[in-house]
Amino acid sequence: MDLDKLEKMFQLREKFMVAMQSNKPGIYPEWPVDISKKENQQLLRDTALKGVEEMFEALGHLKNWKPHRVTEITDFDHDEFLEEIVDAFNYFLSLLVLTGVSANDLYDMYVKKDDIIHERLQNNY
Repeated sequence: MDLDKLEKMFQLREKFMVAMQSNKPGIYPEWPVDISKKENQQLLRDTALKGVEEMFEALGHLKNWKPHRVTEITDFDHDEFLEEIVDAFNYFLSLLVLTGVSANDLYDMYVKKDDIIHERLQNNY
């Protein structure tokens, strides 16, 4: 993915969060939050769990995952599935914005971790 697109996703999410704060004052604290504070840890946990809930909604669209199921459901709404994934990403992006993580920070850590997992694979981790 082009880093410009990743940066745009961060910008869109932060723009939404600013609009939410304007429409519903207090919905978000001023960010980046102090992660050492209990109330901010609770907020971050709640935000992450909302993202997890959206992922479960996406998984609900997968009907043929049970190995013991004989019949297959061939209906699959790709757009609805992807929309739920986007909802999850939005919560995870909010989590990153709230903690002061930038698109560059995420990209750099992604590349670093990718190197680690490839090294593990080569070393039979």
